[in-house]
Amino acid sequence: MKSLVLLMAIAAQAATLDECREFKRRGRLDQSKDCFVQLVSSRDAYLQGEAFWALGDFKTANDRFRTAVATKPKDPLPRVRWGRMYLERGQRKEAADLFSEALELEKDYPAALVGMGYLASSNFESKAVELAEKALEKDPKLFEAREMLARFALEEYNEKRALEEIDKALAISAEALDALMLRATIEWLNDRDGKQWIDRLEKINPNYGEGYSMAAGILVINRRYEEAIELYRKALAKTPELLSAKAELGVNLMRLGEEAEARKLLEECYEANWRTAQVANTLTLMDSYKNFVTFKKGRIILRVHKKEAELLRPYFEAELERAVDVFEKKYQIKLDRPVQLEVYPDHEDFAVRTMGLPGLGALGVTFGYVVAMDSPSGRKPGTFHWASTLWHELSHVYALALTKHRVPRWFTEGLAVHEETAVNKEWGDRLDPTTIQAIQGKKLLPVATLDRGFVRPSYPNQVVVSYFQAGKICDFINEKHGWERLLAMLKDFSKGTPTIEVVEKHTGMKHEEFDKAFLAWLDARVGEQVKGFETWRKNIALANEMRKSKKWDDVVSSTERLVRAYPDYVEPGSAYEILTEAYEAKGEKDKAIAMLESYAKAGGRTPATLKKLAKMQEDAGLKKQAAETLERINYVYPVQDHEYHKQQGELWLAVGENAKAVREFAAVVALKPVDLGGSYYNLARAYRAAGQMDQARDAILLCLEAVPSFRPAQKLLLELSK
Repeated sequence: MKSLVLLMAIAAQAATLDECREFKRRGRLDQSKDCFVQLVSSRDAYLQGEAFWALGDFKTANDRFRTAVATKPKDPLPRVRWGRMYLERGQRKEAADLFSEALELEKDYPAALVGMGYLASSNFESKAVELAEKALEKDPKLFEAREMLARFALEEYNEKRALEEIDKALAISAEALDALMLRATIEWLNDRDGKQWIDRLEKINPNYGEGYSMAAGILVINRRYEEAIELYRKALAKTPELLSAKAELGVNLMRLGEEAEARKLLEECYEANWRTAQVANTLTLMDSYKNFVTFKKGRIILRVHKKEAELLRPYFEAELERAVDVFEKKYQIKLDRPVQLEVYPDHEDFAVRTMGLPGLGALGVTFGYVVAMDSPSGRKPGTFHWASTLWHELSHVYALALTKHRVPRWFTEGLAVHEETAVNKEWGDRLDPTTIQAIQGKKLLPVATLDRGFVRPSYPNQVVVSYFQAGKICDFINEKHGWERLLAMLKDFSKGTPTIEVVEKHTGMKHEEFDKAFLAWLDARVGEQVKGFETWRKNIALANEMRKSKKWDDVVSSTERLVRAYPDYVEPGSAYEILTEAYEAKGEKDKAIAMLESYAKAGGRTPATLKKLAKMQEDAGLKKQAAETLERINYVYPVQDHEYHKQQGELWLAVGENAKAVREFAAVVALKPVDLGGSYYNLARAYRAAGQMDQARDAILLCLEAVPSFRPAQKLLLELSK
């Protein structure tokens, strides 16, 4: 009887979806919850789906939405709302399928276009803007689409466009909550309090945690991680059950090295059935940290996987210390805490670390004072120059610290690319075919909008092209005005000064004039390669065919011009390698060596090709040059090959570079070769040559432990004991 009375009472005051949503929009969370509880009793499967979704019962909501779609096969709305639930939980494919189905039912259905826009935005695709604009064409009163456009503009550092879209959204509805929050976000990005906008917002909804979470996401994209964390905390204070914000808070705490709290929050999300890929993968990654070791030394912290720590530590630690020394002087700043570098042998682990971030070259990423990057073993040999990436990311640490994370993306990426070749002209990426085609197609962006190329690319590989362009712009400014000018620009960015103002102030040109001057400068440096690209493209395959037929004179005559046409191309199958083989076949060894030396100086980094050059140099009696060639591999792929470390060690010993010989023979030992005794013997020889007698004795004892009857080791031990 009691349950019957309760059901009758519920029916008498049956809620509507609009009423429930209005309670939520007004921040009346308890009333909203009660309202949705009533709504689960509806006979409409679609309304039940909305109710269970709002109450956090995603499994039941999923079932109810499925029933709604089956019972209303011609209605696009249930599909869109079901898709929005999937999108909220990071299930992109399912969301995309449902939005597409809705658009098949009703062409240009605004709600589906908005859903597709959010989906594209989550992957930083340029069509997100197009979809929002298309939704507005269909429904000019759709202020949610205006809010989307404002948000996208802020992600691209386009404050002017964001303000325009916010004003238009508020003109449609003075209570557009996201528009008010975005207006406050602009104030926070400019280090103002935004109080007037928050006051307006909180009169409508004092518990709008979703808005604070959205603002935090924009600050994350702007690399303002610490401020974003505070906003995520505020989001949870306003709406404690907002699991999406809790997950983002956990991920961003992890990014800054606050791993204990991060794990706690992410586990709470998981237990509450918020088991998105982001949450599950991040927890799995954190579980894997038991397999890593951490080394602390002065101003640096290095985290490396146990299986390669012994091998990689000497190389990474030395390069990290060198970069810190250089950047402290260049950027005129001492960091207030150590830099932490994490090196991941599994690229998927690194990918989890960077999930949800735009414009990445996918080799390394910087979160304030924490840098994460691939290990050389996580990449195919020759495709990844880890030292170049390390310098790139360390530059970010200093640029972000100096500007308190106020520097626009194009400038900090440009500086980082500049630093790669500033430390060594052979480092950094070469002019690749994608970039050449972008230059040919006049697709380089004006400096005023270059950030868009990183955050929301409009064509494949535009991010790569934008890295190249930003780096060359910094090279251009450095060449014309010197490093001090770049540093002065960085300091102006720290005050929140926009790109156009900074560029015009420090170059003495209007930004349009600057673009023209830069393109002319760039053409003087790469124009011949751009012009020669078609010749190279059409003839490189022909050269390879002649190589197979061993027509060596024809190979030489046709391929020499290909090197001149496109000297930056150093990938496998390059003209350098074809010519080298031809010169060898013709017995012209000096020319073969010279050609491969040109390959190395142009940035060629395929380990097998460099080993070939080293062997040719050693055979020609050029031992120091051979050692230097092999050392290039240390910065590319120092793993899984003890033979080249051994060869390098012998060469360094031969030319009296004993400390380097120690390093290389220690690398051989770290790789655990079959002949471990002989490897310890060589290490002992190097220690002895370097005057490190105690270490030499320790190494020779380890040798004799492995091979007790090894007479050369017994003899060396006697000599060391005298």
